[in-house]
Amino acid sequence: MKNKIIMFWIIVAIFCASIFTIYKKWPIKLGLDLQGGSRIMLEAQTTETVKTITPEDMNRLQFAIENRVNKLGISETTVAQVGDKRLLVEIPGVTDLKEAEAFLGKTALLEFKQPVLVNGDVKRDEKTGEPQWESAGLTGEDLKSANIGSDTAGHWTVSLEFNNKGATKFGELTSKLVGKPMAIFFDGDEISAPVIREAIYGGRAEISGGDTNGFAYEEAERMVNLLNAGALPLPSDIIQENTVGPTLGAASIEKSKTAALIGITLVMLFMLMMYRLPGLIADIALIIYGVILFALFEAFGVVMTLAGIAGFVLSIGMAVDANILIFERTKEELRAGRNLFTAINSGFDRAWTSIIDSNMTTMLTCIILYFLGTSVVKGFALTLFIGILVSLFTAITVTRNFMHLIFGTGELKYPALFGLKKEEIGQAAVFEETKREKARFGILD
Repeated sequence: MKNKIIMFWIIVAIFCASIFTIYKKWPIKLGLDLQGGSRIMLEAQTTETVKTITPEDMNRLQFAIENRVNKLGISETTVAQVGDKRLLVEIPGVTDLKEAEAFLGKTALLEFKQPVLVNGDVKRDEKTGEPQWESAGLTGEDLKSANIGSDTAGHWTVSLEFNNKGATKFGELTSKLVGKPMAIFFDGDEISAPVIREAIYGGRAEISGGDTNGFAYEEAERMVNLLNAGALPLPSDIIQENTVGPTLGAASIEKSKTAALIGITLVMLFMLMMYRLPGLIADIALIIYGVILFALFEAFGVVMTLAGIAGFVLSIGMAVDANILIFERTKEELRAGRNLFTAINSGFDRAWTSIIDSNMTTMLTCIILYFLGTSVVKGFALTLFIGILVSLFTAITVTRNFMHLIFGTGELKYPALFGLKKEEIGQAAVFEETKREKARFGILD
């Protein structure tokens, strides 16, 4: 009994910790279909250097897109491969397609170029008089970070910090261009072409706007965000796009709440009516199950979608299913004349094999769906998988511990608490004894 009491307080501690986790991290993260947002289909394009798009190319593109949206501060975005050369990008909370396109379609290519020199002089275009540029071998790939800054006049600038390799390149480039211009191009457009006054070492530089007013803040912010997000390994075109309005998401949430509430209420009433006091214990375990499950969703950053809610509700049914198997086995043991303690233990032990078999096949299916399915299917598989794991814990640990604490180790004095009649107790044992006696004397039924 002492071990049962210790386990009871461990369960209470886990329950309280789960409530605290939910409180600290609430609200739960919502997916595109629940809070609205943008859904964009990208198709990778071949280039002069990339003639065929391989799975490795798509993996690198997917990683780059995920890295970009994460650094832009857009959470719960999902990027999934569709077919051989397409990516489906779902961005919750962003319903402006132009805003979504701005950071997905841009290449974010930063280039430093040096002037073409003829006899030590800068070669210029005969018509425009503009300098002619050639690559200096220094690009955004040599950057460590970019930040918004300002000059002495209060104009917005973009501050650059190079990595070790980039700092060496930049120092060598500026040392040989003293007194000459150096052009800075962003996505193919010339941003500025300052004259280098002295060699710049230390790996830091500053870009100012092309006119006397410098950058607008929004322009500098966009450039910094794209530079920090990194360049895409190969170009991609947007071939399909649509938005999900927040109104539709809000309606989906309300309907999901109603459906989940009705489903849980009916399940709890069924358990109470069919199994009486053990059913009440199962309902308490179900509440504990729900709190622990939501705490895990919050702790692991699970993004809740409509499919995820479906997985959660289905896992509730499976959690109750385990209790039904246990209680039916326990009732069979009581009918066979076992005392209460033995009946409860035997009920759990005999039901365990069936519970494991049914849940393991479902968990295996969840694993397959998660790794082979689309983002919507992944949400369903993940919530169902976590739900099954938690249901095994609550059914085996919580329900069993509460049953022993409440019923103790004695005889069943009130069979009605288990939904049984007095005359049913031990009837299975009487039946077996009668059967043996008949067989002994050769009496056939």
